[in-house]
Formats: sequence, C-alpha cells, structure tokens
Amino acid sequence: MTGTRHAIVTGCSSGIGKAIAERLLADGWAVTGLSRSEGSLGPGFRWLHADLSDPASVAETAARIDPADALVHAAGYQRTALLGELDPEALAGMFAVHVGAASALANEVVPRMPDGGRVLLIGSRTSTGAAGKSQYAATKAALMGMGRTWAQELAPRGITVNVLSPGPTDTPMLADPGRAATPPKLPALGRLVDPEDVAALAGFLLGPHGKSITGQNYVICGGASL
Repeated sequence: MTGTRHAIVTGCSSGIGKAIAERLLADGWAVTGLSRSEGSLGPGFRWLHADLSDPASVAETAARIDPADALVHAAGYQRTALLGELDPEALAGMFAVHVGAASALANEVVPRMPDGGRVLLIGSRTSTGAAGKSQYAATKAALMGMGRTWAQELAPRGITVNVLSPGPTDTPMLADPGRAATPPKLPALGRLVDPEDVAALAGFLLGPHGKSITGQNYVICGGASL
C-alpha cells in the first residue's frame, strides 16, 4: 500500500470504533466513518450517516465511498438475558448489526479493495460463552467463522482478515441499560480494557507488519479469560 491509505470504520462515534479511527488518523490514514451519530475527528476524517441495523442501506452507502485499503467493522451493542427470558428481537437486532452489516459492507467494499488490503472485525471475548449473554455471544461467534472463511477466499489477493475480541472495555456500552442483567466484572488485571489499547493492536494488524497475519482471533481482555 502506497500513498495515503484509506480506511472505512463503522461505529466511529464512540468507544472502540472511535479509538480505532483516531489511531488510524494519527498513523496517517484517511478515514471514512460510518455511524448513526455524527462524529468529527479532525483532518483526514469524513463522516457518513449509516444505520448499521439495516444492512441493505449500509451496502448502498458503502457503494458511494471511494475504494478503501481497510475495512473495520466495530459497530455493535449488547442485550443480555438468561435462558427463559430471551427476546427474539434482541437476537435479530444484534445479528443485523454485528453480522449482517459486516457481510453487506465487505460484499460491497472488498471487491474494490486493492490487493494487500485489510479487513478487521471487532468480536468479543464473550464469543466463547458467558452466562446471560447467549444471543450476544452467538452473533460475535459468527464473526469468527465468517472472518476465517473470507481469509481463505482473499489470501490469493494478499488481503488479510482478522477478528479482534476485547473483553470488558471502558466504553459507554458498559452503561447501556440493555445489558443491565449482566453487569461488567473487573478482569484479573484489576481494570477494564482501555479502548486505546485495543486500537493499538488494531493499528498493528492494519499496518504494514500485519501482512503475514490472517484468519486469526486476537483476545485482549485484561485477563478476563484466565
């Protein structure tokens, strides 16, 4: 990749998505951010409104964006409930945002992506299972299967596809009433994961030295998975 690299980042208005967008801008990328809430991150940043719960409209928006060297799907939210109290609409909504939007975006963006590009999906440590989070875990686990499949398909073009799976991260999502049934617990290191730490690892995977890493899931959880 030469010249100014261009990345598309979803969920750029807050949390991990915003931290990744800021990291890429600091590294000299041009960033197109997609989110429902408007964001302004300074020079090199362009914001476009996108409803990630509607994959068809996301694909239409992506079709109007210039070719990108990287796609980062960081948008997401969490609804929690124990078995016996599960809400089918919660599952459908999370699946649309986490999986449907990722699929629609990649389907539109990656065929126009230069060889040697990058795709990064933000998963979750919870994808391996956590009480009260079965529906959320299912949607995040789906990203790993999808990402590894894309990694196989895109390897001949030198395009890498990886999943980055944070544990409890210090973002506004932790205060969302929709996940009140499962309050966050401090991981073994005694503090929540810093979004900037997640962004730093994302920057490496998206950068020139990430060219030999594909089809992998990286967990950054402060020891929550110990």
